Amino acid sequence: MRFLFTISRYLVGLLFIFSGVIKINDPVGTQIKLQEYFEVFSSDFTPIFEIFIPYALVLSVFLCTLEVVIGVALLINYQIKITSKITLGLILFFTFLTFYSAYFNKVTDCGCFGDAIKLTPWESFYKDIILLVLSGIIVFIHPKLSNQKGYLYLKIFDNISFRNGFILTVTLICLIISYSAINFLPFIDFRAYKVGNYIPSLMEPSEELKYTYIMEKDGIIYEFDNYPLDNSFEFKELKLLNPEAEPKITDYSLWNKDGDYTNESFQGNKLFLIIHDVNKLDVENKKLENFVSKLKSLNNSISFWVEIVIITSSDEKSINTFLKENDINLKTVYGDATVLKTIIRSNPGFFLMRNGLVKGKWHNNSFPDPKDILRGVNITI
Repeated sequence: MRFLFTISRYLVGLLFIFSGVIKINDPVGTQIKLQEYFEVFSSDFTPIFEIFIPYALVLSVFLCTLEVVIGVALLINYQIKITSKITLGLILFFTFLTFYSAYFNKVTDCGCFGDAIKLTPWESFYKDIILLVLSGIIVFIHPKLSNQKGYLYLKIFDNISFRNGFILTVTLICLIISYSAINFLPFIDFRAYKVGNYIPSLMEPSEELKYTYIMEKDGIIYEFDNYPLDNSFEFKELKLLNPEAEPKITDYSLWNKDGDYTNESFQGNKLFLIIHDVNKLDVENKKLENFVSKLKSLNNSISFWVEIVIITSSDEKSINTFLKENDINLKTVYGDATVLKTIIRSNPGFFLMRNGLVKGKWHNNSFPDPKDILRGVNITI
């Protein structure tokens, strides 16, 4: 029993730490996912869930930090009685979320491992079932052990003050990382729009996509490489045989009053000022004037080599009012809100491309220096 207890404790603990650390690197990503869940639950269950939407970022930091702390607590056998019960409760909660997402096809990506590892809803659910069994083992076995420590236990953790200090230190580190990621940008960018990626190539399949036609006749299921000419077959579904070859980016699309702007966005040196929602800027009103002043100065410094373009998902009236009030004269194009939030976790934020190659990203709290932008597009002056 002691061996089973130890293995279960370490497996659950390590997975919790791995999951939590990835999400702490990008709390805004988890915030977006929580908001999606709250919106679904508000629609399917009760509008009361709308109350939690404004607090999604706080809940994101809390849950991500809790995951890491619980994982560490399991590894060092810290307060194992209460830790094991909290673990079981969290996994029960996550299992419900993933089952609901999978069965009703509501949230197609649970965000269990952020953008680092994508799982289908059913894969997430099966993962949680395994964790549920392991956490159940921890809860029911540890009271039967004489010292409840199991194997692989370091005696240094016998010191209560050391254990308390260790847990407190881990908590503080998680909060510091979260703060930095929110107010600047994630330390590691797992998304398709990270620096160094060539966007046009990621919009194409890595190889020819292969499909099979699933047909039914007389209650028997058949698979065909080509659509059968026999009209007695009933079409059921088109199944992709090599999903790993699908484009990494499928929803990047920009437009303006003149039409599609997507291909033009890949031409030349462009610094995009991305504004998710002009009515919900992260820049405080008292700092907005300074931000606009620096933006104009930046444009004057680099306009000969780099074009600054605003991308927004705001409605035309709101963005035009904002530009007029702040005397900003820059080309404006539009994009999908989800795509813009995927590109950069800052509202506003800067996104630099040279002929479709991502060369730089900046949070509004780290206003880009003209020299860094020109260096990014290989221009020296």
